[in-house]
Amino acid sequence: MSTQSASNDVSKEKLVADLKVVVADAEELLRATASQAGEKVSAARERIQASLATAKVKLTEAERALLEKTKEAAKATDDYVRENPWQAVGIAAVAGLVLGILISRR
Repeated sequence: MSTQSASNDVSKEKLVADLKVVVADAEELLRATASQAGEKVSAARERIQASLATAKVKLTEAERALLEKTKEAAKATDDYVRENPWQAVGIAAVAGLVLGILISRR
């Protein structure tokens, strides 16, 4: 998996988490204003509910796509390690060495 792809996956995960927070906050706002009367408030509440329903569907689709990409990346990694076990051991050793050096510098 490339660095840019990994960065995009992290960004997508953050976006999904942020959207969940926004949806939860909007639902809480709708519950808090449920006792408010008025034509404009009712119309706004209906629009927000429709938008939330759409956002939930899109959020579910985004989570599903992100999960699918994660599974594909894990399978590709597994396939690579099975085809090139010694290269994988070497890469892991170098990564461990670099992490050890970085940690020891602190």
